Amino acid sequence: MRIVVAPWLFRLRPWRGFDGFATHFVIFLRRGDAPEGLVTHELCHVWQMQHRPFRMPLSYLHTGYRRSAYERQAREAARRTAG
Repeated sequence: MRIVVAPWLFRLRPWRGFDGFATHFVIFLRRGDAPEGLVTHELCHVWQMQHRPFRMPLSYLHTGYRRSAYERQAREAARRTAG
C-alpha cells in the first residue's frame, strides 16, 4: 500500500471536490500535510476494497456517495481514531 501526493489529480473533474482518493493499493492525497483523519478514512477504503473488491466500488453506482454505507464506515473510523 502506498500513499501518493498528487495535486494534479484533484484538478480533474471526478476528484475536484475531494482531498483524498483510494484504490485497492494506493491512496492519493491532494496535499502532503493531509490530516490524520483523512488518511484513516482512506485506509478504511483500502481495507474495504481489498475485502470487497467489486462490491465496494460498484456500490457507489447504486447508492451514490452521500448515502454509501462504505463512506459512513470510513467517516466513523476517522472519528473513532481522532486524538
